[in-house]
Amino acid sequence: MNHSDYGPIGLLVIQSTSLCNLDCSYCYLPDRQRRNIFDLEQQLPLLLKRIYESPFWGPHLSILWHAGEPLTLPTHFYDRATSLIHQQTSELQNQGVVVEQHVQTNATLINDEWCDCFERNDIVVGVSVDGPEDIHNSHRRFRNGKGSHGMTMRGIRKLRERNIPIHAISVLTADALDQPERMYAFFRDEDILHVGFNVEEQEGVNLSSSMQGEEKEQRYRAFLAKFWSCNQRDGFPVKVREFEQVMGMIAGGQRLRQNEMNRPYSILSVDAKGNFSTFDPELLSVETERYGLFNLGNIRDLSLIEATKSDVFQTLLNDMNSGMERCKQECDYYGFCGGGTGSNKYWEHGSLDASETCACRFSSQIPVDVLLEKLESAAGA
Repeated sequence: MNHSDYGPIGLLVIQSTSLCNLDCSYCYLPDRQRRNIFDLEQQLPLLLKRIYESPFWGPHLSILWHAGEPLTLPTHFYDRATSLIHQQTSELQNQGVVVEQHVQTNATLINDEWCDCFERNDIVVGVSVDGPEDIHNSHRRFRNGKGSHGMTMRGIRKLRERNIPIHAISVLTADALDQPERMYAFFRDEDILHVGFNVEEQEGVNLSSSMQGEEKEQRYRAFLAKFWSCNQRDGFPVKVREFEQVMGMIAGGQRLRQNEMNRPYSILSVDAKGNFSTFDPELLSVETERYGLFNLGNIRDLSLIEATKSDVFQTLLNDMNSGMERCKQECDYYGFCGGGTGSNKYWEHGSLDASETCACRFSSQIPVDVLLEKLESAAGA
């Protein structure tokens, strides 16, 4: 095994709890109604030990509490997590290793107590909000059917009141495609100035998507073009992840040979029970017909090195690499996406050994086309 082909682990996704207080129509998680809780005292020190005893650790580790609603746990959970992280990594941090915490939340539970928690633990906050009330509530509802927009915006405004920076993820469904001006105005007016668009995907227990088909792709192209124009008119106050990433690569003359979703141990994902996987976090603890569970094992039983020797890992790696090679040979956009993501390939084609997906057209190809058209138009003006 050539360790240089793996890692370094830059993102550690931990499912602090599988429970979510929402029941979003497009959610891919199978256990979001169960309150499985990550055992901090037993599992967090062991998890950090597994990372730093391996050859896969690097100079920067972002710990993301995600996959479920992290704020359904009490604030003292994250106080204790911070204490344990400092205990386990203080020597490394003194040597220059950066370890930081992030949380991705639906924001419905945020209040002053949570803001205090974020501040004292230096937790970077990401929020999930899909736009104006009717668009957001069409999919992001509580289990009683009530929309979550009001509580989400109350939480976001509390963060803004406390001057806590945020970035947002907005899941785009067919409901939003014909309303780019409203979507743009919402983010601008609510002072949500860093946003990434996650197009609704077919994955996990979400077996279909409202964003499939050529007609939807054309509408998405028009959506992004109009969003760009609105943003340009106002001096680009809203930073859109999809455009920012591509512009950064263009400015630096960079092209991707691989991405963190298909390079082993760039990302390490761990569920509430301690089961772990690598590659795409959406593959964690998902059972499939072709591969069974994508999990490599449990941190209490297996080291990261030992996991690479398993038949499961080798099968996933071989199929992932073969799929990447297909992308490299077949796709003109390879340099901008680095070979796509395994979860999309599996859920659309039934195998990691596949190339173009509907998801990659939305996440990479269409944003690249729109951006290049806009830049060429500006250059010729």
